[in-house]
Amino acid sequence: MFALTFSEYGSSDVLVVTEVPEPHAGPGQIRIKVRTAAVNPIDWKVRAGYLQELFPVAFPGIPGWDSAGVVDEVGEGVTGVEVGDEVIGYGPTSQAEYTVVDHFTPKPASMSWELAAALPTAAETAVRSLELLGLSAGQTVLIDGAAGSVGSAAVQFAVAKGLKVIGTASEGNHEYLRSIGAQPAVYGEGLAERVAALAPAGVHGAIDAAGAGSLPQLAAITGDPKQVVTIADFSGSVPEAQVTVAASAFHALGEATALFEAGKFDLRIDSVHELADAAKAQDASQTGHAAGKLILNVAAN
Repeated sequence: MFALTFSEYGSSDVLVVTEVPEPHAGPGQIRIKVRTAAVNPIDWKVRAGYLQELFPVAFPGIPGWDSAGVVDEVGEGVTGVEVGDEVIGYGPTSQAEYTVVDHFTPKPASMSWELAAALPTAAETAVRSLELLGLSAGQTVLIDGAAGSVGSAAVQFAVAKGLKVIGTASEGNHEYLRSIGAQPAVYGEGLAERVAALAPAGVHGAIDAAGAGSLPQLAAITGDPKQVVTIADFSGSVPEAQVTVAASAFHALGEATALFEAGKFDLRIDSVHELADAAKAQDASQTGHAAGKLILNVAAN
């Protein structure tokens, strides 16, 4: 099968589409013939060798964790899905002709292939972060970096849970945040005062989806560093803050599609690239300025 691969750590120049052996579905797994896959920051961080201790690569490596496509193998013990079904999958090596996953959910017929690929990592990370905070309906959550994919997913899940949401973003993204149910605030100096004006009764938890050095601010705003979760800041500047890396909230995939079908979940798409142009997509991700998810049209290869 064809796949996007890299045989050494380095810049995006090491990425190449080449032939590799096909994987096959084992017990509890399905194999997906991939239509679309998403590019996430972890892809370029792993490729560059920044995460060798957390995610060692057996070369040639195949990037990607998010896929959408059609089931073409069903492993032993798997029920509720058949060959030919359209699905959304979460698992490694998604940027290839075929990928094998343990975690998946049916793709709604009305959902675009681009959104389907954009969904898994953003939804899982958002739900995992919210669950770590343990907030209840009526409480207030502050999401730093709310206009990004994980941040905007967290806003929408929080709103669906009945939480009051304040989201930080640049002013150009404030109307977008209002459209998905958050009260916007400009990040940076003076954030505590701006948040206090929006939430006089206080903030009960905060999610750092930006990794922009805001942990001390968020801890001060919540009044309890244990009620701050970060997915992006590993500096240790607030030792009591909860740092979350390992995926576990796989039920988020089905929850996101249910919200989508209710008209309550969407993600912005920045651009769609051919698999052969994946280096451009990873470079765009690395800038941190993509206005939404970066998608690979794998089926067009």
